[in-house]
Amino acid sequence: MAYLIPIGAVVTIVGLVLLLVCIARVAKARKAGLDEDVLRAVLEATVPMNLGALFLSALGLMMVVVGILLG
Repeated sequence: MAYLIPIGAVVTIVGLVLLLVCIARVAKARKAGLDEDVLRAVLEATVPMNLGALFLSALGLMMVVVGILLG
């Protein structure tokens, strides 16, 4: 089960990178001074990716913990 640790670390890093992408996307939209409706549309489009990134990060951390406990 030791193989879960590096795989989980990679999954966690991918999730964190996606979270940074979400943050950058929203920050760019806010700095652009977009209309409220357009900004809302950008935010609504970013929410599913944000949730997916959080899921990947949590899943990766769970994989690391399971790998440590069973390894």
